[in-house]
Amino acid sequence: MKTTRLVFLTLFLGIPLSLFSIDLDWGATGHRVTGKIAEKHLTNKAKKKIEKLLAGESLAFVSTFADEIKADKKYKMYSVWHYVNMALDETYEGSVKNPTGDIVTGISNCINVLKDENSDAEKKRFHLKMLVHLMGDLHQPMHIGQREDKGGNTIQVQWHGKGSNLHRVWDSNIINEWGMSYVELSNNAKRLSASQVKEIQKGNVLEWMRDTHELTKEVYASAKKGDNLRYGYSYKFLPIVREQLQKGGLRLAKLLNEIFS
Repeated sequence: MKTTRLVFLTLFLGIPLSLFSIDLDWGATGHRVTGKIAEKHLTNKAKKKIEKLLAGESLAFVSTFADEIKADKKYKMYSVWHYVNMALDETYEGSVKNPTGDIVTGISNCINVLKDENSDAEKKRFHLKMLVHLMGDLHQPMHIGQREDKGGNTIQVQWHGKGSNLHRVWDSNIINEWGMSYVELSNNAKRLSASQVKEIQKGNVLEWMRDTHELTKEVYASAKKGDNLRYGYSYKFLPIVREQLQKGGLRLAKLLNEIFS
């Protein structure tokens, strides 16, 4: 994986890993949490069809696929699917669109392929893996960030005294600081009633993106360049991160149940 190669390179050359900006999109743990939660809310019919399409691989396992292919140039066209850039006072409908696509069009493309009876199994498998990942990204607030700072990637901060950036803090630092596996995190997701689950799943991709964008505004206000973010930041925002991971899983399950009904 890209991260493993980078760690080896930094150890070999003696370069501090903190100097690199690593875009992990919730990080592997976060994406697997979303996939695992989604699995728990699939209908039996959807579960069987997905298991067959993925040849037994779990949603948690395939959730990192879209990051793993980033280093392969033949998949470069899909890199824009991971995010959308918007000013804090903009709506998606009123924003200037990237002509090559964004997370909203990426999710839409995945859904269309999976619903298309003429799509072959290989194409459906690829787009299912992408959809699992993108639904995670849709709930990471810095993936709906501002264009000028690349979704917080250029806002350099410290995380417990070590170099990071605001995007990475939300991708992985907060989650990794907690020190729990994706199974532990998914098993300890907030217990919700059937009506609460239904309320979270209500709406569509654009409405869910707007929901995340409201949190994006809060994240930008939470820190400024050079801040040393520590335990107080974790205490305040870890519950919100966990909530976003759960929302992503529940909404992913809704889409998959509709697609594979």
